Amino acid sequence: MSKSHPAIDRRGLIRLAAKGAAAGVAVTAGGTFTGIATGAVAAPVPAPGADPLRGMPRAMALSVPRGVNGDAPLPPLPDQTGGGRISRPSRRIPYAKGAPAARAAGEDVPTTLPFAFNQAGYRLVTDLPEHLRPWRDRPKRWEDITPNTATQFLDSEGVVQVREGFGQPGYDQPVTQIQFALGCITSYRTETDASRKALFLTRATAQAKRLIDRRFEARGAWYFPYPFDYAHETHTSVAYKAPWYSGMAQGEAISLFTQLSQLDAVTEEERVLYRQAADAAFASLLRGDDGHPWVVHKDASGYLWIQEYPGAQPASGDYTYNGMIFAMFGLWDYYAATGSELALALYDGGATTMARYFPLLRNVRWHSYYCQTHRIPTPSYHQHHINLFRQLHWQTGSPDFAHHTDVLTDDFPSPYLRDGSTVAFAAGTHALYRLDTKVDGGWDKAKEDAQLEVKKVTFTRATQAPANMRRRIQDRGIYYRISAGAYAGWWVGETWPTAFLRGQYLTTTYLPQRTLTFPGGNREVDVYRFTEDGMDASIRTVSFATPSNAPTDRRAIVNGRPMYQITAGALTDYWVAATSVTIDGTTTA
Repeated sequence: MSKSHPAIDRRGLIRLAAKGAAAGVAVTAGGTFTGIATGAVAAPVPAPGADPLRGMPRAMALSVPRGVNGDAPLPPLPDQTGGGRISRPSRRIPYAKGAPAARAAGEDVPTTLPFAFNQAGYRLVTDLPEHLRPWRDRPKRWEDITPNTATQFLDSEGVVQVREGFGQPGYDQPVTQIQFALGCITSYRTETDASRKALFLTRATAQAKRLIDRRFEARGAWYFPYPFDYAHETHTSVAYKAPWYSGMAQGEAISLFTQLSQLDAVTEEERVLYRQAADAAFASLLRGDDGHPWVVHKDASGYLWIQEYPGAQPASGDYTYNGMIFAMFGLWDYYAATGSELALALYDGGATTMARYFPLLRNVRWHSYYCQTHRIPTPSYHQHHINLFRQLHWQTGSPDFAHHTDVLTDDFPSPYLRDGSTVAFAAGTHALYRLDTKVDGGWDKAKEDAQLEVKKVTFTRATQAPANMRRRIQDRGIYYRISAGAYAGWWVGETWPTAFLRGQYLTTTYLPQRTLTFPGGNREVDVYRFTEDGMDASIRTVSFATPSNAPTDRRAIVNGRPMYQITAGALTDYWVAATSVTIDGTTTA
């Protein structure tokens, strides 16, 4: 194969042959999993050394069950004031007075970058499919359109307020309001019921109006103040007296105002106002830390930062990863709408920073770090990092961020499994473990997944067991938690082809496609075609005299292994294990 032609290079193809025994015959459930094994299949008896599946029937090893596949649901959006304490403001909030005046070019309106910073030349893809664009994965559910919880409620104008608890005063919190509004816009786009559609828009415009009404004008830009004092319990540098400001809010506000201005339902007067607001919010990212307020600076190595939590002194802050990427989504929206070269340069600088500091965000084979300042592994943010880096890949088209997504997925994959998920066991002996975890099998910081007990079980034939969790065990590999039967609550390690989760999970779509490289030197590589019943699936073995390429548009965990699907050539629709090839010249490690 070659880069100019993604199909299999026939001259380089040494051997392409079907491999493996005929599919086994379904029999009744057997083995030790009495009452919980379903669809057990008798393992064929192969010639010595000839069975690539080592006692696992092809009909089980090469089938992907219907209905249990798919990605894990996104975790709830981060609570920016979670883990801290909100209290009454100790100072007056300097809100702007009156309606916004028309913005005209002048010496107070920034029109250049705030300073020089490192740029690697990342470009932006503006013709993304609708569902891959910023915030489209975060629709507001109809049942959540009028929140009333201990920490959130709507005021008389339909604007989200945050509070410490029932009966406590409510406050504007810009990120909460903006994300609520963006979710409403996403739902507005797809809602078909006219009354619901109207309320989604009403909610979104109410949040936007509050932000505009309570803006703070300074340095030729609009800033959106936090009108309460706040101190984080563990992030000691996050301690603010009102008013304070966040680069996350400033960037997300650009998304909100830009997206509102693009809706057909808004009036022309509103459209002009939203465009003005987007311009004014964008201007805040063109002001550095040489004045106040500020949310943008560069570090000692020349890398750009949009600080979610700016520090008390210039060039200081929490260096929070997720907040910066969410802010960058506003730059994508602004550039897609206006073609602003300044927005492109800022996005390039932000992407360059994320690529440079990814090794500091990553915590190998565990939860990634929340920020640079405190370097605390944070399980609740790891899945956000996976999703955010996936979107950086789509927005830039760069394989850099696709690789980061793959690495984070393997470091600590989402443990979520759909109902009906099953683990296949080959005939033979398996080790089961009892681990010290939360009641539901989740990781507990105090217990650290300590091993409590181990036992060996033997099955005379291949069998299955239901599972409700697939996750990395601390200081170990990936394990499955059995959810019913004699071994409910016990764990088994993921080991293809002797014990694996059946189905396709944690799929990442690549856009654009990426390039797989099969090794040269006539090294044999197995490729797999999976079907729902396994009966017409196949394994083929290929080898090439020289390294050979093939395109892929997705990666997933398929029957317990990270794999890539090939999209062109003689092996179209076959999957290859990630450990057998390189992708864009790298391996997932």
